[in-house]
Amino acid sequence: MTTDSAPDWRRRIVAALGEDRPASSDFDLNPEVVLPEGRVLREAGVLVAIVGDPPRVILTKRSSALKHHPGQIAFPGGKVDPGDADAVAAALREAEEEVALPRGSVEVLGTMAPHETVTGFKVTPVVARVTAPFTPIPEAGEVEEVFEVPLAHLVDPANFLVQSRRWRGQRRYYFTVPWGPYYIWGATARILRGLADRMAP
Repeated sequence: MTTDSAPDWRRRIVAALGEDRPASSDFDLNPEVVLPEGRVLREAGVLVAIVGDPPRVILTKRSSALKHHPGQIAFPGGKVDPGDADAVAAALREAEEEVALPRGSVEVLGTMAPHETVTGFKVTPVVARVTAPFTPIPEAGEVEEVFEVPLAHLVDPANFLVQSRRWRGQRRYYFTVPWGPYYIWGATARILRGLADRMAP
């Protein structure tokens, strides 16, 4: 993988991240859901890592052997551990563990408003540029595949669909943004839709 020195998309992203936007959640398309007051969410961070020219977003396919969210498409990331300074540090650490992306090869451009998941996490999306070539290595037992999707595809609101399925006895609606054989949905698609909304003209 290679990157250019001063891509135009970097300036656009930094400007977009400077906008004040509300937090999002997995329930945004389900306004009838009333979330309990005083709920305690676990802090987490995910890395929206952008590489190359034309720019592409690094995504992973979770191992089908995992107990939680097997086979789903996700950003590198995870919960904030006691040794992490914050969600940004957690996202960078997890990306290094999951796809072998060195922390020293990442330029953090900013963060988006937190996203609440149905599993009780408060996820901070950390948007970053990969500044040096690296070879992705999937974490054994955790990551089945590492792949890239053009940023242009993911920041075009026209590429997003709203679909639904039964969940806990009720119909739940959610965003999807398909790419080739990859079905990107749920929290990952919702975070990407938030980025698309920020970058829309």
